[in-house]
Amino acid sequence: MSNDQLDHHDVKILTLLQENGRLTSQELSELVGLSASQCSRRRIHLEQHQFILGYQARLAPAALKQEVVAMVEVKLLSHEEDKAQRFLDYIHQEPAIFDAYKTTGDGDYSLRCVVSDLPNLNELINRIFNTKLIAHIKTSVVLDRVKENGIAI
Repeated sequence: MSNDQLDHHDVKILTLLQENGRLTSQELSELVGLSASQCSRRRIHLEQHQFILGYQARLAPAALKQEVVAMVEVKLLSHEEDKAQRFLDYIHQEPAIFDAYKTTGDGDYSLRCVVSDLPNLNELINRIFNTKLIAHIKTSVVLDRVKENGIAI
């Protein structure tokens, strides 16, 4: 199934589920204009064809006592396969790194990191540098969350 095969009902279902992944088939049916069974079949079809990769809860950082969000741009010392893989292994095991993107531009990776406070951010940056794989780090602390996952906060 390709993007060309999605009809307006599928796009509406995807849009609504992106805003609220907890919608039931009955609720979707009322919003999309199809029966609940049709919405259920379409949702399953969209999941099976990996248009929907999963469902997750958006958590309040204050509730987790992790209120400092930082965007960390990382430039590697070397792009040798083994060293790049060691860096990937590190970011996968580091719990403070929530998202990681391989990017173009000055940096090689952009990391979204979440920690409790600035001293913990400093410790995280030191841990990243201590991998001995990093040439440069540029950190920006997020002052306010305005929009996440396509949703205004």
